[in-house]
Amino acid sequence: MNFGVMIEALPDLIGGLWLTLGLVALALVLGFVIALPTALARLSRWAPLRLVAWAYVFFFRGTPLLVQIFLIYYGLSQFEGIRASFLWTILREPFWCTLIAQALNTGAYTAEVFRGGILSVAHNQIEAARAVGMSPATTFRRIIWPQTIKQALPAYGNEMILMVKASSLASTVTLMDITGVARTLAAETYMPIEIYTMAGAIYLALTFAMSQIIHMLEWKMDVTRARK
Repeated sequence: MNFGVMIEALPDLIGGLWLTLGLVALALVLGFVIALPTALARLSRWAPLRLVAWAYVFFFRGTPLLVQIFLIYYGLSQFEGIRASFLWTILREPFWCTLIAQALNTGAYTAEVFRGGILSVAHNQIEAARAVGMSPATTFRRIIWPQTIKQALPAYGNEMILMVKASSLASTVTLMDITGVARTLAAETYMPIEIYTMAGAIYLALTFAMSQIIHMLEWKMDVTRARK
């Protein structure tokens, strides 16, 4: 094991880290924005809305993220209408294509996490809120959503960690994230074990930091602890 090569590779890998962090952060934010209305649509009484939401979740949970990235980056460029439209300024860039794929992917998984959290809220609490005259929006904001977040946080935390690891697929469409930089350095130095070990250590540090933040949030939201 050549530790000198590992240390020399660290600055370049840190350079790829910023792209990874930006990609993951934006994907999680957009995925969150997509997930909540999708979860509500899945629980809607209007059948067409439920069907559309189900189809979206079914596709993006049922196909690999790598395939989704390829479909958006390579597939959409095959349509002349796309290349001639304003969308081409976005869809010709690998960063935006990867971001769209990751946001849609995590949005589908997160929607199911939120749906489970919403369903876990006791129905008698909702009935009590209606009895005191709360509007549906107020009931959701004050009764349903706080409990949904508490119930969904462990599973959502796992999804966040999985998205960090899945971001390594960005290198397949030429993005120089941590994995992309590691691949280039391994080809240049002919020392893949050292380079990929260092890249793995960076991913491990990221996931550890994220898991600690999630654990802290779970601890703060633990009502039983607060009452002791």
